Amino acid sequence: MTGSAVLDPREYAHVSQHPSIGHLMDAREADYARFVRTRTHALLRSAYLLTGDQHLAEDLVQEALARTHRAWSRLAKPENAEAYARKVMYHAQVSFWRRPRVAEIPAETLPAGAGRIDDPAEAAVQRLTLRRALLALSAKQRAVIVLRYFEDHTEAEAAQVLGVSVSTVKTQTGRALDRLRTLLPDLRVLTREPPR
Repeated sequence: MTGSAVLDPREYAHVSQHPSIGHLMDAREADYARFVRTRTHALLRSAYLLTGDQHLAEDLVQEALARTHRAWSRLAKPENAEAYARKVMYHAQVSFWRRPRVAEIPAETLPAGAGRIDDPAEAAVQRLTLRRALLALSAKQRAVIVLRYFEDHTEAEAAQVLGVSVSTVKTQTGRALDRLRTLLPDLRVLTREPPR
């Protein structure tokens, strides 16, 4: 995915003929284009972990980039753009929590000895097994796991990003970890505690 769907330079051909306004718009658009080029991949990784689906992740990032573009002139600094885009992404994902869900199919159990990683093929199997287990979680549980363990946010930060209480984050994290430990009893990575 590229930023071209969100930022098409031809759309801005009509920018005011006044030199200072045109220069200001060009500088802002250049900053936005740089942001899209440098941060889209990181946003896609997080979105994929949230959704568990490449296409849904791309849609989520596209929505976040579009809203970030609309808010670009209101952002105090371009450095705030990623935090803004991530917040948009998480809020859009939270809106899916309230929609009716299709029943999820539980993941299969791990084969014996799957906790060891002796070769790349086994590592790939473990990643796919972990992905399947993450998909067995609810969207809410998956969101807190991504925020707490993948992005290393504290409980308070995760609560702020998701717009929920700290107790909701704690509850959902506990339920998610219990579920993952049941589905993946041999996976050692689940014993690591994130920052509080």
